[in-house]
Amino acid sequence: MSLNTEEFATYLTDFRHELHRYPELSTQEVETTRRIRQQLAHHQIRILDLPLNTGLVAEVGPLDGPLFVIRSDIDALPIEEQAEVSYRSEHPGIMHACGHDFHSAAALGAAIILKQQEAQLPGRVRILFQAAEEIGVGALDIIATGALEDALAVVGIHNDPSLPAGTIGCKAGPLTAAVDRFALSVQGIGSHAAKPEQSIDPIVIASQLVASLQTIISRNTPSADNAVVSITQFHSGSAWNIIPDKAWLEGTVRSFSAEARQLIEQRFQQIVVGFSAAFAVEIDLDWQAGPPSVVNDPHWATFALEQAVKNGLVAKEIDASPIGEDFAYYLQHTPGAFIMVGTGEIHPLHHPAFKINDQVLLPTAHYLAEIAIAGLTAAQAG
Repeated sequence: MSLNTEEFATYLTDFRHELHRYPELSTQEVETTRRIRQQLAHHQIRILDLPLNTGLVAEVGPLDGPLFVIRSDIDALPIEEQAEVSYRSEHPGIMHACGHDFHSAAALGAAIILKQQEAQLPGRVRILFQAAEEIGVGALDIIATGALEDALAVVGIHNDPSLPAGTIGCKAGPLTAAVDRFALSVQGIGSHAAKPEQSIDPIVIASQLVASLQTIISRNTPSADNAVVSITQFHSGSAWNIIPDKAWLEGTVRSFSAEARQLIEQRFQQIVVGFSAAFAVEIDLDWQAGPPSVVNDPHWATFALEQAVKNGLVAKEIDASPIGEDFAYYLQHTPGAFIMVGTGEIHPLHHPAFKINDQVLLPTAHYLAEIAIAGLTAAQAG
């Protein structure tokens, strides 16, 4: 296959559209994995025999020499698609609203480009097609297989509709936030609304909890640390004249430093214990720690931007974002960088009308291949 042709761009676009048409949720990406495996086999790209239920790892290059790793993700979201495209999702209530179909197709394109140059590669390139990013566990499954052992570096991409098409965004240090989820249940005592003195009103207590939890950010975390506590659900009661016996809150915490993350969880616990004692009620806190902050290695972040310029793309140092990404786990294991690829679209990630600019697909595939080759070449040069 000629690589610098309109046909190759069409091939990758058609493959992305196929993935988009048949999206699958985290840990359920059986057919997505099969489709990717089929295309890799067609191009005689070897696939590692690893204990993964969904997702896979491909490899190009000689069996010795330095190892460079490229990561893509393959899962979709439980969102009903509203985008008016010919390849609209055929799975009700599921769509690729985060662009993982784009990431997978770009990684496949990079693998094909690298395969065409395999005899000249100064080392191995592993391409991860990772499952279950949206629930924050897929990276851990890949790491557990040993696929990153002895790797020189790992890079991953994510489309960014807010950046102009043809722009590569990156930065050293924290790029995405640590993601934690919490649920609080307040067990009070219900009564008739006309006799509130007979109740321990969980709505009043939970309402004060909402306000108090906000003081963690405004009064406890250092002002230089970006962090967010958001209450996103508040449920209680079912009748207009009854004080209920229970209230339930749920939300998320986003933070960029390990210290702030630890402090916020500690203050949550202290506030819950204090409210429980003050109001003589049982308050349960369910704290679910998600992926940590993505912290890019300074060398590889700079390298990623330099390679963008060398490949005719626009390089931009971007600000950190409070989104979450389980790519963070890779960077705790192996140095590297998470890279944003501008697509210049209107709707943000996770929007039901989200779309991808297909014109960016082939340049991204070439960029991924070239950054791997450049990384391996630099390693060989010492």
